[in-house]
Amino acid sequence: MFLPKYPDTPTPPPAHTHTVATDHQLSTRRPAPQISVSTGAVAAVLVGGVVLTALLAAVAVTAMSVAVAVVVLRSMLRDQRRH
Repeated sequence: MFLPKYPDTPTPPPAHTHTVATDHQLSTRRPAPQISVSTGAVAAVLVGGVVLTALLAAVAVTAMSVAVAVVVLRSMLRDQRRH
């Protein structure tokens, strides 16, 4: 039921025919568009990426230090309430 069905007689692959392009066909082809990116734009993207990464790292470090300070303060206040 789930087996593939093969044709009874194999069919040969179609023959490929190659044609030679004429001068008219070659002259009507357009070259691929060239994308030019200036080095200033590349530098701006790289600098922007570095700045954003540094800001993200600074926020992460600040958040971790605040979290550690909160844990230490809670521990100190809890110990002080017990005495």
